[in-house]
Amino acid sequence: MPYIKLESHLPGITGLLEYSKDTSQPIRDLTQVLLRGPSSLSEAERELIATVVSHGNQCVFCTTAHTAAADLLAGESETAACVKTDIETAPVSEKMKALLTIAKQTRESGKSVTVDSITRAKVAGATDIEIHDTVLIAALFCLYNRYVDGLGTSLPENEEYYGVLADRIVHHGYTRLPQGYDHLKGNNR
Repeated sequence: MPYIKLESHLPGITGLLEYSKDTSQPIRDLTQVLLRGPSSLSEAERELIATVVSHGNQCVFCTTAHTAAADLLAGESETAACVKTDIETAPVSEKMKALLTIAKQTRESGKSVTVDSITRAKVAGATDIEIHDTVLIAALFCLYNRYVDGLGTSLPENEEYYGVLADRIVHHGYTRLPQGYDHLKGNNR
């Protein structure tokens, strides 16, 4: 049960973003730019960064939501499952392995990111902007994970909710739906 009064049909981050639209708008805007804006990293790769960080932070809502989005974008579920268990054996490029390692280190602490990790990423072809965006996405998802779990948000009662959420993320991005979320009442069950 959430620690503050939230809409019961909006589990996880969605309820928090609806609770405080003034603070959520800049977060939504930054997330939209980082995960859906122009980038040499694919949307699926950026969702993998969110997945690895959320999984490491043990945030069930965010891990499940971003795994579902990564799976939908990639058209398969093996890659996201693998990066959560062992980045080094996951079916991703050497560059992505290096960037996911940087994301994992950022999740632990900004000071955990090493010169060796940055060098590895650059040798594998990562650009400065890709390294920058990886660290910023990782830091942003640490914020999200702590926001979701720190306020005790609820999980959806029905696992199918994550598929609906992934579809919305993939097709509408991280912006607020113009009509709001009343249409989801009853779909969380």
